[in-house]
Amino acid sequence: MHAFAGMALLLLAGVAVAAAQDSSAVITSTKAAADWTPSADPDAPQWKGVEGVTATNDFYGKPTPLGPTVIRSRWTDGNLYLLYVCPFRELYLKPGPVTDVETNKLWDWDVAEAFIGSDFEHIGRYKEFQVSPQGEFVDLDIDRENPKPRGGVDWNSGFTVKARVDNQRKIWYGEMRIPFASIAASGPKAGTEFRVGLYRIEGGEPNRTYVAWRPTGAKSFHVPAAFGKLVLK
Repeated sequence: MHAFAGMALLLLAGVAVAAAQDSSAVITSTKAAADWTPSADPDAPQWKGVEGVTATNDFYGKPTPLGPTVIRSRWTDGNLYLLYVCPFRELYLKPGPVTDVETNKLWDWDVAEAFIGSDFEHIGRYKEFQVSPQGEFVDLDIDRENPKPRGGVDWNSGFTVKARVDNQRKIWYGEMRIPFASIAASGPKAGTEFRVGLYRIEGGEPNRTYVAWRPTGAKSFHVPAAFGKLVLK
């Protein structure tokens, strides 16, 4: 192994250990009694009183010009739910949105993203989920060690999304319902942990803004050593 490669691995290992020891690197998902159809409504009964985490900084931990993006989570025996509350300046949207099939390269536009992995030994294996302000979606099967054809976009998780834009308040909301069967080999229970990265992109170049819940230390969200944890409660 080259010395540089060895140093890089040690650095990533250090980031992973620091994240594991940092209580702010945890998002708690509270259990709900029954499933529901996503509405992207933070005032819906199932989201009342549910606290979340905030994302305010870029890849390197520097503050962005956006207001705090809030992400909340709940779960049932069948599904994991994520709700994004996204203040915006100006929406950057894909023309001619399609919402009944996935939109490849949705990340070229405004999106909220979740990277979720259940394999703590092979951290380069995880799933990626995205929702846009227009309700477009895409899911990908990521393997950093053995990349899948077309970046894993041919995988289908069966997840569903809902989005809503409040132009008056300049906030858009995105909700995901992700089947546990698509992200874990066994059924969920209280105390189950997942590796998770929570992100958001706004705007077009040259003023594109990248928001990370946990700084990655590189100009990419795909740094699994920097993921935090999602814990089922």
